[in-house]
Amino acid sequence: MTAPELPSETVPGLSPQDARALAELLQDRLHALNDLQLTLKHAHWNVVGPHFVAVHELLDAQVDGVRAMTDDVAERLATLGGIPQGTPGALVAGRTWDDYAVGRADTSTHLAALDRVYGRVVEDLRKAVTTSAGIDPATEDLLIGQLRDLEKFQWFIRAHLRA
Repeated sequence: MTAPELPSETVPGLSPQDARALAELLQDRLHALNDLQLTLKHAHWNVVGPHFVAVHELLDAQVDGVRAMTDDVAERLATLGGIPQGTPGALVAGRTWDDYAVGRADTSTHLAALDRVYGRVVEDLRKAVTTSAGIDPATEDLLIGQLRDLEKFQWFIRAHLRA
């Protein structure tokens, strides 16, 4: 993916080069979060079987949390002078992972697949936190908060798998 074009202005104290690097990093996070919220909603619609209601409601709460994260990332990207790309075409073109392959399935099947999805998202987010460290504390702080929440969401998924 090529670095997004940035206006000549970004936040005070941040070079255009650093802003461009952070904008690219945040665009990748935006794609990951948009994909995650759609995947969670897909699982929410297609989960069946034991513990249906608990998992159905758990996934809705996580969708809401991830949607809020997407907005925060897009607004940070815009604050840095970037142009958030949130269209389906941009998401498909920018992602480096395969689409979620589970359709209608029982709670255990969806939860195991979502655990793997969260594992990838969290691992990539940890790398983004490391990259943003030392460049921009506001972006790093945003990503750390999201990392904490996504790890908690994954823990909730894993807790159901071990029941």
